[in-house]
Amino acid sequence: MNYAVIMAGGAGTRFWPKSRKIKPKQFLNLFGRQSMISKTVDRLTGFIRPENIMVITNEDYRHHVNEQLQGLKESFIIGEPVARNTAPCVASAASILYDEDPEAIMIVLPADHEIENSEEFIRLLETAAETARSENSLVTIGIEPNRPETGYGYIRRSEEPDLNVKTRDVYKVRNFTEKPDLKKAEQFLNSGDYLWNSGIFIWKAETIIKEFKTHLPEIYRQMEALMESDKSREQINRFYESCPSVSIDYGIMEKAENVHVVPGSFGWNDVGSWKAVHELTPKDVHGNAAGGSNAVYLQSHSSLIHSESGKLITLVGVENIAVVETEDAILVVNLDNAQMVKDVVDLLDSDANLKKYL
Repeated sequence: MNYAVIMAGGAGTRFWPKSRKIKPKQFLNLFGRQSMISKTVDRLTGFIRPENIMVITNEDYRHHVNEQLQGLKESFIIGEPVARNTAPCVASAASILYDEDPEAIMIVLPADHEIENSEEFIRLLETAAETARSENSLVTIGIEPNRPETGYGYIRRSEEPDLNVKTRDVYKVRNFTEKPDLKKAEQFLNSGDYLWNSGIFIWKAETIIKEFKTHLPEIYRQMEALMESDKSREQINRFYESCPSVSIDYGIMEKAENVHVVPGSFGWNDVGSWKAVHELTPKDVHGNAAGGSNAVYLQSHSSLIHSESGKLITLVGVENIAVVETEDAILVVNLDNAQMVKDVVDLLDSDANLKKYL
């Protein structure tokens, strides 16, 4: 049976000041009336039963999950006591699901992606799930690139398809590459062999457990202890506190041998910064976008205003900036430097007088 594992533990630091420690971006309504995690769950409707959806989040965010999502099993809402990156997150989910269903297929996906074509996305997941089931392989979804993007990791696929599953070509993964510089990104785009790494993974719980045993034995030992336990909150806390911090990409995906990728194009965006919000928000003829605010643009272009207060905000003679206003803070940032908002959060965190704004 298919199960979804939604990773929802991130702090969303690149979306300060809207995203805060008490309520990070995955629980916010950045687009439309739904939070990002709610939309993630809704697009799985008809493919994954609500009772088969697991959410891995920070312990402090469990109440947000309970408030925003209906029909989830309480035992499938896992609160991490400490942040340990994505490998322990996947390991805990696999340990619980394997005991629940030894034939479980895990669809692991972040809570904060934006997807325009949900129907095509589900069709790709169906192909990936069947590949994982029939080949005992680790499967990921690769996004067909349309520009030399330096903000994403890349997947190099085999030149020819390895399989055809549900009328779709499935490729062997040759290697993964971290975020490249512009020159390398252009080379990747022109080669035709590279896909953006979506961070969406599909595999049998049994298969990924074996991979942990091979490549991350320290975490595997903790998985064994968790599988033999009653899966209480105390046991889950002990699991996380005993695990090293490592990503699933570095710890397993880059080392495993039987890895496949299903290429797709379904209007995907990982919503990694305010620049992505600008890209995804409807714009006027000058490329200006306004989210939840009264805005006036005069001789201004390609900019974003995002306000909670409803105050009138005007931009005059500027371009390519974001103005984000909350009750107690205002951010003004060049959209090309939107990734640096994380550095602002680090600065606030280092100053005892400014921590109240986190």
